[in-house]
Amino acid sequence: MEYLVFQLYGPLASWGEPATGEVRRSSGHPGRSAIIGLLAAALGITRDDESQLAALRDGVIVAVKQLSPGVMIQDYHTAQVPGQDRKAWRMTRRDELSARSDRLHTILSTREYRCDGYWQVAVRTAAGCPWTLEAMVNALRRPRFPLYLGRKSCPPAAPLAPRVVEAGGVRGAFAREFDAFTTLGRDDERRLLRMSGEVAYAWEGDGGDLAPQETRHPQDQPLNRERWQFTSRPEHWHTTTEGA
Repeated sequence: MEYLVFQLYGPLASWGEPATGEVRRSSGHPGRSAIIGLLAAALGITRDDESQLAALRDGVIVAVKQLSPGVMIQDYHTAQVPGQDRKAWRMTRRDELSARSDRLHTILSTREYRCDGYWQVAVRTAAGCPWTLEAMVNALRRPRFPLYLGRKSCPPAAPLAPRVVEAGGVRGAFAREFDAFTTLGRDDERRLLRMSGEVAYAWEGDGGDLAPQETRHPQDQPLNRERWQFTSRPEHWHTTTEGA
């Protein structure tokens, strides 16, 4: 099988989980919606193009190798919002904040981020996918829109270094190491990124050369971008030690 493989590193990343209250949590690894959003930005698919987003969603099968989940940190966040006025219709955030200042309210939230996390992503195409893996490689090298790791305030801090590899399964797709992205060398990078040697694989579909140890059902399968709707999907996990 052919896989598109690339790496993700940043001093900050935030892989959103379902949020219903004041605490906006981050998963330890990029979920399906985050990976599809990153590919869509690289390919130049706009957020209102539901047909293209659906084609990308249905056309790719994703896997993640977590080498370091990073250190979880929290940000105390405040934002201004207008008071409830059912008679008012505002098209943009700017219109909302242009209301009278005495009608603005402040909401508080705590947002989680992953500091110095490092992940690798493998993507293969399903039948009927409109894009080839080579087209995705070129898009990730020269993205149409800026790429970020979950939030706009979290840009990648290392080259994605996308490439196409042939492998018999998920583990084989990640077998080839990436070059060091600093002058320190890969061994020092491993130490600074707290890479203990324990890695976790998360994938959907057939893992090929990996057998699942458990199956989870994250709520990260996008349904409708305009209405911000998601559903659950099966995600298989296997944790091991590199070299084992």
